[in-house]
Amino acid sequence: MNNKSKYIIASVILSSALMTFVDGVVEPQYMVKSAVKLVLFLIIPLVYFVRNRKEFGRLKALFIPQKKDLVFAAFLGAGVYAVILAGYFFFRNIADFSGITAQLTGNSGVTADNFVFVAVYISFVNSLLEEFFFRGFAFITLAEKSNVKFAYIFSALIFALYHTGMMIAWFEIWVFALALIGLFIGGSIFNWLNSHCKNIYPSWIVHMCANFAINTVGFMLFGII
Repeated sequence: MNNKSKYIIASVILSSALMTFVDGVVEPQYMVKSAVKLVLFLIIPLVYFVRNRKEFGRLKALFIPQKKDLVFAAFLGAGVYAVILAGYFFFRNIADFSGITAQLTGNSGVTADNFVFVAVYISFVNSLLEEFFFRGFAFITLAEKSNVKFAYIFSALIFALYHTGMMIAWFEIWVFALALIGLFIGGSIFNWLNSHCKNIYPSWIVHMCANFAINTVGFMLFGII
C-alpha cells in the first residue's frame, strides 16, 4: 500500500472518529457541529489534493455529472424514499422513536421551529459533503490508489460507524444494530452507483432521497405534518 493510500485511510479514520466524538460526546449546537464537520469532511480531503496537485483532475471529475446515471439514480432514490417511509410506519408501533426528537432538542438545539432549515441543510448540503468525503475521497480516490474491494468495504464500514455517535441514544439496541447494518449496505450501494461513472452525483441523489424520507419522519415526529 503506497503513501497516498495510507494518507487517505488515516485521514478518513481520524476525521470520522473526531466527528463521531463530537456527535456523541461533545454534542454541540447544530450550527457548531456543522462547522466542525465542514473542516473535517471538506478541508482535510482538500489538503490531500493540494499536496498532490497532479490529481486536481480527479477532484474536478468528481463533480462532473453524466445524465444517464442521474436518471437511474432518481428512480432508485424514489424507491429508497418509499422503503424508508414504509419501514417507519411498520416499526413505529414496535420501537420507540420519541427519543429522536428529545435528543435533537436537548443536545443539538433542533426544534420544530428550526427543523425546516435543518432539514433543507441536511438534505442538500450535508448529503453532498458526506458524499464527497465517503464516496469521492474514501472510495473513488482510494480505489484508484489501492485495492477496489478494500475501498468498497472501508468506505461503507466507516460510513456506517461514523453514524454511531448521533444514533446511539436514539434507538433501542436492536434497532440501532439494524440501522448500522442498513447504513453499511447503503454505503456499499452508494459505492456501486459511483463505481463506473467516477463521480458522486448518483449516490448524492439517492442520499438526498433517503434524507428526504428521514426528514419527512422528522416532520411527523415534531408534529409539523
